[in-house]
Amino acid sequence: MGFGKHSSSSKISALVVDDDTIIQKIHKALLTKLGLEVNVVANGKEVLDLYRSGTSFDLIFMDMEMPIMDGLEATKELRAMGVQSIIMGVTSRDLDLEKEAFMASGLNDCYTKPLTISKIGSLLQKLKKKN
Repeated sequence: MGFGKHSSSSKISALVVDDDTIIQKIHKALLTKLGLEVNVVANGKEVLDLYRSGTSFDLIFMDMEMPIMDGLEATKELRAMGVQSIIMGVTSRDLDLEKEAFMASGLNDCYTKPLTISKIGSLLQKLKKKN
């Protein structure tokens, strides 16, 4: 199975970036249930590798803390590469200062884990109107 925009599906493509396999499964199941085409990677370096290979996604759910490359660094790199995808930060941290630093890296918004239907419902409606 291919990643992202290399497929012929007209569904919104999403990438879950998280090193926690339980969170990966929860978020993938939730987003799939909402009708998205979902792929999963475990760290920021894997996201950069996908984009450098020509793959892209409509929506990226980026964890803040991961090994190899964290969400802040990966988001900064993606934006420096000119990536226009919507990047949503996802974190277990609830400190405003940490969220602000994550937002400043180039996020469109930031949610506290875990994702819920209510947290992403309005975002998906906006995306569907654009497509």
